Amino acid sequence: MAKTPEFIHREITPVRRKAAFPPSVDEGTRLLILGSLPGDASIKQGEYYAHRGNAFWALMGEVLGEDLRGRPYAMRLKRLRARGVGLWDVIESADREGSLDSAIRGAELRDLGAFVARLPKLEAVAFNGRTAALHGRRQIGERPGLRLINLPSSSGAFASMSREDKRAAWMALTAYVTLPSQSPC
Repeated sequence: MAKTPEFIHREITPVRRKAAFPPSVDEGTRLLILGSLPGDASIKQGEYYAHRGNAFWALMGEVLGEDLRGRPYAMRLKRLRARGVGLWDVIESADREGSLDSAIRGAELRDLGAFVARLPKLEAVAFNGRTAALHGRRQIGERPGLRLINLPSSSGAFASMSREDKRAAWMALTAYVTLPSQSPC
């Protein structure tokens, strides 16, 4: 009697196309921080850097010298804009299972060159992590008067660098934020 082969049954989860958020910028943006693509927690909540393990809001709070984590999300964005800081992502959409940049497939990139050209006060673009820097630098290219800054990822998944070392790198952004006495909020 022939044996029937045993099959291993695995549930196949389809990879979902994930899309980024609209930019959070205005005519006063001096510093643009670009991430790669929002993670699942951010997409679910509709907020940039929503995962509690992501240090973005704590790091930016230190850069600005004010508590951002303790504020509602809309107020966080308002405080960033008041201090000349904008947010966006280098990838418009991509296939990705989970939240890791290493899982991004089929990325549709933005036209960042045209976008930054429309920000009259822009002095610097900072890339939050290696993936953002890789794609963003290619899209923007070298532009006179525009500083491009690579930052260590604020993601909790990037654990090979200490929080203090990340903080030291992110503090370079203080040169590009509007001083509190100059901000309207």
